Amino acid sequence: MDADGRDFLNSPPAKTVRFGGCVAETLEKARHGDTNDYELLKHQLVDPEIKDAQLISWLQEFRSCVTQLTKDHEQLVYTILRVPWADRCQAVVDEYLAFLGNLVSAQTVFLCACLKMAVSLFTPKRVTIHEGGVDISDSDDEDEGETSRFLVPILQDNFPFVQKSSRTLECYVHNLLRVTVYLPSIRRDVLELVVGKLLKLDVSTSRAEMEDAEEHAQKEEVQEQLEEGLFDMVGDEDMSADRPARTSVMVHPVAERLDVLMVVLMAYIKDVCHVDGLLHVERTKELFKDLLSVFEKLILPTHASSHVQYILFYLCSFRLALAEAFLDYLWKILQNPSWPAVLRQTAAGYLGSFLARAKFVPVLTLRACLDLLLSWIHRYIDSQDNGSRQVCCDISLHGPFYAACQAVFYTLIFRHRAILEANMKKGLEYLQGLNLERVVMCQLNPLKVCLPSVTTMFAAFTSSTWLLMFTLLDSFNGLKVVKEDEDDFLGGETPHTEGILGVTPSSFGSNICSVGSPPFSHQQQF
Repeated sequence: MDADGRDFLNSPPAKTVRFGGCVAETLEKARHGDTNDYELLKHQLVDPEIKDAQLISWLQEFRSCVTQLTKDHEQLVYTILRVPWADRCQAVVDEYLAFLGNLVSAQTVFLCACLKMAVSLFTPKRVTIHEGGVDISDSDDEDEGETSRFLVPILQDNFPFVQKSSRTLECYVHNLLRVTVYLPSIRRDVLELVVGKLLKLDVSTSRAEMEDAEEHAQKEEVQEQLEEGLFDMVGDEDMSADRPARTSVMVHPVAERLDVLMVVLMAYIKDVCHVDGLLHVERTKELFKDLLSVFEKLILPTHASSHVQYILFYLCSFRLALAEAFLDYLWKILQNPSWPAVLRQTAAGYLGSFLARAKFVPVLTLRACLDLLLSWIHRYIDSQDNGSRQVCCDISLHGPFYAACQAVFYTLIFRHRAILEANMKKGLEYLQGLNLERVVMCQLNPLKVCLPSVTTMFAAFTSSTWLLMFTLLDSFNGLKVVKEDEDDFLGGETPHTEGILGVTPSSFGSNICSVGSPPFSHQQQF
């Protein structure tokens, strides 16, 4: 080799031989043993400098001879699947998707490979699937079922680790949910996958820890602002306007990931259920069935889930019938002795939480649920009083009963105002008719088992309510009526938990608000 006089750094690279033959002829020659052009074609396909026009031409040729791309040409097909196509021009994307559609229709042996390639593009950037794009599952129900059978395990295997960045998780979940638009048959499996990952994040860190981290960060920010204010001059107001506002990113990393994914899932729920801004009843019913199945399979048995259940709460805010169906579902579990006691207790907890926090549940529904719960509680007390064994306070024996009592107490703490607002006298008469004294004073002693915070707040509620009741009755005889703001509990001690209703303290911006108070646009009338 003559290397003398050659300027290596400034000389252009040596030109390589370009493949210029016909793909069909090349495949035919390879079948007869002549593989020179065949190997050259594979080499050129992975060339990063390949032009869009050339790639489109080859893809068109591959589409015309897709029936020849049998398993004997596995290496060639895998080479095509490795071609970076998603970032190229739209013409290349369209032609590549058309090739994939033809390939999996003619050669189903490559279905898994095509699915894995597509799923690998879910991260780190979104791949938008345009309307009218080619669905590689084809249009036949049989092919769709085959695609679903192969696709779900691939989606599970490629799900990023929950400790990945929130952006990576957001992109993958976004694309995962987009797949269900084109393959509705796998929606329940996809929802189970997403909710399962959300639960792992939810239970990995307590809500108190997330809130403490956020509160600590807010205090530090206030302190920094105060320190900066000491050096601010009077004429510096214009400079302060240029400072970037604090973002809504959560301080705690787990809270941030959970917050982002919850927003993505709730946005998906809203888009599925609404068409042109109006609630689509049938689509909403189907999604409700899928989410209720996921709730029963994953959320209900999970201990210490603080946030994920609000996904279903949010869907129930779209229409009262959904909320009533969810309440009926929980009620049937609670009163059914064939269910495990721990799940009955959990159902009672969700029942109380939903009634207490879901302000879109009207008073009429609220009172109907309280009537059912109190009726069941009183019957349970009767059964224990009439039994031969001595009644004792034992949560292992009476767990569902205590859970039902706590659900009632919790609901009344947060919703007693709604019961009293319409008609104070009738509201007080209704509360008196619940016969809460008997529940509290029975030998099972439910207040001893309830959470201390619930016991304390319920005690304040009962004392203030009975005082108001007696005062109101006296007022009808000409005595002074106690104003509501004179009552310590009714006047300001009721816990304000708007910050807890969301996923995390800074959850949900203008697009999705707290589940407890859904925006008017989310409550369509029928």
